[in-house]
Amino acid sequence: MVSKVIEATEMRVGTYIIIDGGAYQVKKMDISKTGKHGHAKVRYEAVSVMTGKKKVQVVPGHDKFEVPMINKRQAQVLSISGDHLNLMDSENFENLDLQIPEDLKGQINDGSSVEYWDVEGEKLIKKVI
Repeated sequence: MVSKVIEATEMRVGTYIIIDGGAYQVKKMDISKTGKHGHAKVRYEAVSVMTGKKKVQVVPGHDKFEVPMINKRQAQVLSISGDHLNLMDSENFENLDLQIPEDLKGQINDGSSVEYWDVEGEKLIKKVI
């Protein structure tokens, strides 16, 4: 569920937007104002929340972008098997099976608490609490 729609000139560094169906975070942006009869152009660099891939685009300033709904939740680790975790949400007690991110391997133990994000239906472990 998309929470709102913004124009390209309303983006700021750190804003989350949807590009090609995936959630991205804006890392850099420049707004160029053109001459007499032109339109403002926005050049931005964004990194995917899920994969970490980078996108660089130049768009007209009046282009619209959707802002994704991001739910930040906490869960307890029930078990670890290989690269996957079995988690239980702390609020609604829902069980989840998620993959361990590369940067958190070795930091997560049975019984520890983690923060995970639900970004438009896709879930991702972000940090150990």
